[in-house]
Amino acid sequence: MSRRLDRVNELLRREIGNVIQKDYEWHGKLVTVAEVEVTQDLKEGKVWTSVLGGDAGPVIDKLNRDHGAIQSKVMKRVVLKSTPVLRFHHDASAVRGVEIVNLLEEVDKLPKAPEEPEEGAP
Repeated sequence: MSRRLDRVNELLRREIGNVIQKDYEWHGKLVTVAEVEVTQDLKEGKVWTSVLGGDAGPVIDKLNRDHGAIQSKVMKRVVLKSTPVLRFHHDASAVRGVEIVNLLEEVDKLPKAPEEPEEGAP
């Protein structure tokens, strides 16, 4: 991927995240934009969105229904030769990370087995 495309993806990620935080109320859910992947021709963009604190389905559905309004707000701040059509997808990596941390904490709380003496030790 080119450096220019990387910069466009990062810029869009920040701006889409700002729109989602300012213009939407999620009622106890934390919604963040994890990554944006725009095609080389800047016609389409996949927006990977993390949702913590509840079911992601309704959030992703709402964002996809409102994608036109989100695109227009973002493109007022980001000037590109063509406006990518944004499609929102759920990114479950943050949820999986939290689950793994919780499991590791549970394992750490388990009682430790007594150590066996080494062979040949008195």
